[in-house]
Amino acid sequence: MRALVTGASGLIGSAVCDALLARGDEVVGLSRDPARARGSNPTISWHAWDPANERPAEAAFEGVDAVVNLVGEEINQRLTPEAKRRIHESRVRATKNLVDAMLAASPSPPTLVSQAATGIYGDRGEAVLDESAPPAEGFLPQLVVEWEHEARQAEAGGVRVVVLRTGLILDPEGGLLKELVPPFRFGVGGPLAGGAWYMPWIHRDDEVGMILWALDDPRVSGTLNATAPNPVTNSEFSKALGAALHRPSFVPAPKLAVVALRGSELAEQIVGSHRVIPRRAQDLGYVFRFSEVEPALRDLLER
Repeated sequence: MRALVTGASGLIGSAVCDALLARGDEVVGLSRDPARARGSNPTISWHAWDPANERPAEAAFEGVDAVVNLVGEEINQRLTPEAKRRIHESRVRATKNLVDAMLAASPSPPTLVSQAATGIYGDRGEAVLDESAPPAEGFLPQLVVEWEHEARQAEAGGVRVVVLRTGLILDPEGGLLKELVPPFRFGVGGPLAGGAWYMPWIHRDDEVGMILWALDDPRVSGTLNATAPNPVTNSEFSKALGAALHRPSFVPAPKLAVVALRGSELAEQIVGSHRVIPRRAQDLGYVFRFSEVEPALRDLLER
């Protein structure tokens, strides 16, 4: 297989590229700075792309069998009007530009696996959420609605489209886990904002595994939740993280601490309850390596 990957130099993008290369596939990467990217991974064929402002070059699609779309600016920041504009353009506009280029290529790559987010569901408390749950209102849920819509436009050209609504990816090298480990190591970690809200987590190996599975299995199409089968409350997660680090986990932090760091709008999303399950992935036969959070954390932190 020859796969084109956007966001190829990011945390998950680089892991996907490594997994593809390890099994003998060819990888094409898109980057704003292909010379710099080539220095970090010369086995990838790099092409220049400014996601929000242009289509990728037609040459990037030569011989490509599938596209993995992981592009998007970091959301974990204060959601100022300027930040919202950049986040929107880096997902919605970038995905439109990518799909337009795919459909203009001759031939078009037959498969697109495009990332989305469980933030589409909003805060639903104790409700169990599968892919049939409707989207919530607000900037972040509606951002995902538009993001998914642009990816699904590829279906008009006969492309098999898989949209993965990804939860909180557990990886000690980035994201949530990287932020949480230091205070827990010092013994000052614990539940956040009461700890009763659900976290839709997924081990990085399962995130990569689901992407490769979606590329390989022609039965997989449409929208799937990319989350572990057993979401946990923040209190349960905190207890599991403390156990994995052999440290206490009883020092609570108020919601105001999140508001102070990230602003009120993002704080509502961070501590919103997302009890998301991967019903369609399991129905289609994906087998999770990590279904329980404590073994997942131990695996990541003991590597």
